[in-house]
Amino acid sequence: MRHRFYKSKAWQHTRALVLARDNRECQECKRNGVLTLGDESKHKSLDVDHILPLATHPHLAHDLDNLETLCIKCHNKKEKRFTKKENKWRDERW
Repeated sequence: MRHRFYKSKAWQHTRALVLARDNRECQECKRNGVLTLGDESKHKSLDVDHILPLATHPHLAHDLDNLETLCIKCHNKKEKRFTKKENKWRDERW
């Protein structure tokens, strides 16, 4: 179901709105005084993140106040996912 959600036209439209609103800049980097712009022509370099997770707050799926643009690095850090540079799993759940 999650895969289907992110492939939907409704999500693609919402994602485009958030990227435009955030000027295609990572909001976490911006809070830290760094400018990180996305370059979608090469590879997806920006994610639109649900601040309150979609799994626990599905009613906020398209709420623009619950969405922000993050670069892949910041999004992976927030979600405690594998990062290429460190080459190891960082999530204690695994």
